[in-house]
Amino acid sequence: MTINHNDHIGQEAVTTAELAPATFEPLLDLVSVAVPGGHWSSTELPSGIRMVAVDSADGGPVEVRLSVPLGDAAGYWHPQGGWRRTLTADWEGKAAVSLVDALATGCLYDHAGTTLLTFAAADPVPEARLRFGVSEETDSFVVQLLLPPAPGGHRLLFVPRSASVATAMRTLRAWYAAGITPMPVPDGARTPVYSTWYAFNQQVDADSVTAEAALATTLGFGALILDDGWQLGGHGRGYAGCGDWRPDPAKFPDLTAHVAEVRDLGLHYLLWVAPLLVGPDSEAYDRWRPTVRAGVPGAYVLDPRLPEVRAHVVALCVRLVRDHGLDGLKLDFLDEAMVHAGDGGPDVGRAMTELLAEVRRELELVRPGLLLELRQPYTGPGMAPYGNLLRSFDCPADSTANRVRTIDTAFLAIGGAVHSDMLLWHREAPAHSVARQLIGALHSVPQVSVRLTEVPEDHRAAIAFWLGQWTRLRGVLLDGVVEPGRPDELYPVVRADLDGTGLVSVHSEQVVPVDLTWRQELVLVNGSASDRIVLEVAEPGGETELTAYGPSGRIIERRPLGLAPGLHALPVPRSGLAVLSGPVGATEVEGAE
Repeated sequence: MTINHNDHIGQEAVTTAELAPATFEPLLDLVSVAVPGGHWSSTELPSGIRMVAVDSADGGPVEVRLSVPLGDAAGYWHPQGGWRRTLTADWEGKAAVSLVDALATGCLYDHAGTTLLTFAAADPVPEARLRFGVSEETDSFVVQLLLPPAPGGHRLLFVPRSASVATAMRTLRAWYAAGITPMPVPDGARTPVYSTWYAFNQQVDADSVTAEAALATTLGFGALILDDGWQLGGHGRGYAGCGDWRPDPAKFPDLTAHVAEVRDLGLHYLLWVAPLLVGPDSEAYDRWRPTVRAGVPGAYVLDPRLPEVRAHVVALCVRLVRDHGLDGLKLDFLDEAMVHAGDGGPDVGRAMTELLAEVRRELELVRPGLLLELRQPYTGPGMAPYGNLLRSFDCPADSTANRVRTIDTAFLAIGGAVHSDMLLWHREAPAHSVARQLIGALHSVPQVSVRLTEVPEDHRAAIAFWLGQWTRLRGVLLDGVVEPGRPDELYPVVRADLDGTGLVSVHSEQVVPVDLTWRQELVLVNGSASDRIVLEVAEPGGETELTAYGPSGRIIERRPLGLAPGLHALPVPRSGLAVLSGPVGATEVEGAE
């Protein structure tokens, strides 16, 4: 049975105050819970998480309502929030989620960044619907969660009040990580990627890609993704030609030999495929026409609940990797499977777990060390067993969006390496604009998509410098403890710390508090439009050596620096970087000119 959510969230109930009355009971902190027509019980776990078991009295769908006083509430974060991070009204906030489309979770926080409510569904797979926002009638923030029937009911996780959204998400992430075995993450998933998409769009060919690959290896890239356009029918911006997934002989007369040539240069090679899409211009369309539904422009979407569809997708993925000697695949448009949800049939999320588990199992038999890229919004904890490159959603040339989306993705990503969207800039842009794009991707694995063979030398110098810096600091950036601040402020100062090395990336002109006492090295990245970074040094300060670099890696200044407690304006160029190291005389930073 599939839940008919329209029976619960109907047009007649404009606000949650118009729902049938329910009895709320205290849960934790100031959060109250009600389960109309059902039951709930609570258990406190050793981590401090409160696990709440909920079920319905009749074995049907489960409705859960949450309420918390507004207090000094500032914003509400959830995986589908996009740019809407402030407080919505309860007649406006709505989300539909499943395994391949975000997660049933949310976090309400105040102006100090402290959380007021953090919850998540323990099972990330089933289809669910949420309604949330400020209740004008009760002066509170409310959430209504509708879950499908399930034997034994459902479990919800509640994190006690935490110092920040990032802190609360780390608690949730640790819980999921303890129960989910992620796909192995080989080094190829944690290396900068050259992508063909923005550089070529669909006008791609073997010789041009090989030329880019040869230069990419000298600049610090370790992998290449051949995106849309390699296949027959890969032209125009729609997807009407998708479905057959055979190389276009005019562009790639011998795709297998081309892949081998690029791999011999030292790059891992991934191929783009959208295995659930079938366009009317493909030969496959006639076979699948009775089962598909409209999805992305020009194409239809296969139904993963059908065994024959799952067999087809597995065979397709295996054929591509085996026949062309690939290291892996970029799996696109998996979230489009949700066009089949809510029709009274089986749960789409459950079907996708079967499909993706078999895809991974069969591909690993062909290619040990397999690389599979997934894309926001299907990068949550439930997808951890099925992919190891977790890319943020498309945001061409938008360094702010890349920073925000990669941090959002990392909040609940377990196992896999979070990747940026591909970086794009104009070939006549100044070097600091190039560096700004790379800085926006700093807290993830950077993907770049420009014509390396056509950009000026100072662009290539900036790429080499920042990829060198990223590689040197990779452990801090990918594995360190990250504190980005409030989601509604778009993370203007992001801190990462690991084993005595700290990195602070600053994206607006503001005073940055720092504590130098426990660090061997502090890296300051200037993503703002100013040519300085202002520090507020805590007691007792310290003696360091300052090395400041310009956007392309040229050393601007190097000198001993005493940082007494108080304010200090450091000369760090826009899109530049400074290293504070001790003792004086620390070794030079890799990647500098």
